[in-house]
Amino acid sequence: MYTLRVEAAFAAAHSLNSYHGKCETLHGHNYRVRLWIRGDSLEEGGMLADFGSLRRILKDTIAQLDHSNLNDNPVFEQNPSAERIARYIFEEASARLSDPNLLFAVDVFETPGSMARYER
Repeated sequence: MYTLRVEAAFAAAHSLNSYHGKCETLHGHNYRVRLWIRGDSLEEGGMLADFGSLRRILKDTIAQLDHSNLNDNPVFEQNPSAERIARYIFEEASARLSDPNLLFAVDVFETPGSMARYER
């Protein structure tokens, strides 16, 4: 099995309305996002997928979130947790891939030590 990963970043604000603590007030993060694909067969050129294409897909997907208040996006239901952000990016990126079955996981880091993953 082959595995590829690309990474990109975006900055956004959010608050967690169902959380009781300091994260219930509006604050921001510099998110790091990792997109993982995997498969057992290579294309004719000996690659699972083109890194450049994967980076573009990821960057186009997160561009919709960059420098925004994530609570304004109805998909997050006023609680844009790292878990919901990971699922959103997974679904949006999957729709942009020529073979959506290659997408294995999306990791969203709110901080260098805190990450949520959504995977197939």
